[in-house]
Amino acid sequence: MLKMISKPAVKLVERYLPDPYIFVLLLTIVAAAAAIAVERQTPLAVMRMWGDGFWGLLTFSMQMLLALVTGFMLASSPPVKRILQKLAGTAKSAGGAIILVTLVSLVASWINWGFGLVVGALFAKELARLVRVDYRLLVASAYSGFIVWHGGLAGSVPLTIATEGHFTADAIGVIGTGSTIFAFFNLAIVVCLFIVVPLVNRLMLPDEKDSVYVDSKLLEDAPASKERITRPAEKLENSLVLSLLVGVPGLLYLLDHFILRGGGLNLNIVNFLFLFLAIVLHRTPRSLLISLNEAIKGGAGIVIQFPFYAGIMAIMVQSGLAQSMSEWLISFATATSLPFWSFISAGIVNLFVPSGGGQWAVQAPVMLPAAQALGADISRVAMAVAWGDAWTNLLQPFWALPVLAIAGLKAKDIMGFCLIQLFVTGVIISIGLVWF
Repeated sequence: MLKMISKPAVKLVERYLPDPYIFVLLLTIVAAAAAIAVERQTPLAVMRMWGDGFWGLLTFSMQMLLALVTGFMLASSPPVKRILQKLAGTAKSAGGAIILVTLVSLVASWINWGFGLVVGALFAKELARLVRVDYRLLVASAYSGFIVWHGGLAGSVPLTIATEGHFTADAIGVIGTGSTIFAFFNLAIVVCLFIVVPLVNRLMLPDEKDSVYVDSKLLEDAPASKERITRPAEKLENSLVLSLLVGVPGLLYLLDHFILRGGGLNLNIVNFLFLFLAIVLHRTPRSLLISLNEAIKGGAGIVIQFPFYAGIMAIMVQSGLAQSMSEWLISFATATSLPFWSFISAGIVNLFVPSGGGQWAVQAPVMLPAAQALGADISRVAMAVAWGDAWTNLLQPFWALPVLAIAGLKAKDIMGFCLIQLFVTGVIISIGLVWF
């Protein structure tokens, strides 16, 4: 049945879902028009919000670009290639490849979202070299594992409210991860998704006649050319010693960060780890630079689109539109149903504000007083916002950009399959938030 349902969904999305750049332009227009019509903002005021906020994600944009580039360089290093090839070799069929890539992505995304995005896409490419499988579904399966990130170790909402002095501490205090990430209801949701998401992806596998395959030769890396080293500069470019003199101290810094100082994972640390592992594992600066040149080709979408999303976020927050949407959705909630409506509202807001930390800043001032007034479980409401943010990423192509760049596909190629997962996972998460 899922195969029958996914076929028209894939065709519908392939026909009507525009390129992510067109998508963000349309969202900009919709957000601006809604701010004017609903919040009674003047066109001049909305234009100023948009323009002033346009560069608000520059740091995050660079972090995402580095997540793509450093992850690609790490995975293209000879030792990691051998590991991926060995793991990919355990998949003996198309169905096995779909399940394997989904599980790898789920595990990696639960650990850290940036890690999951890059590893899932790179592993999908490795599997496509060895197994004849629908490439669209394979990459969609890699991306679908991203659904668990906000319920995992790097979830920005639970980590924020577990931090001393967070911006809502005066209202709710500090809520430890034992009540959020490691709470029974959250772990139950994660376990269910680990079972259901791979199964659904496997059941969507198209028949041979409907499948789209990629020529494995197109996924092969260009053979390394061996040049005779004659100039002193070339000796430096091919120096193992130079790489180790820089790479090893970088890894020692990470040991100090985690062991001696008790630091945790964040996007900067993950990027730092990827970069210095890549420096060491590539062995020479020349090998690293060749990989960098390949990796950077896929970053154009991140560079041009993130500023537009920053502008949209500014409109949504400053006009009051995000708050109005959230207030309307929870206006008919009860203590029991508030987590569900918080989840739904977060999913809608996420289409316009695709940033976990940014979205919590928008919705916390609405959701937390409502939870206190109704006597609802605050930690469950907070996780409902977190899960809503993660949920509609299956429809919002913002986070798929690094995956698409690595895989060489367009959003329309994978989002039809993700649309089916959107409905399936939405039911599971809703039940978990209300009844687990």
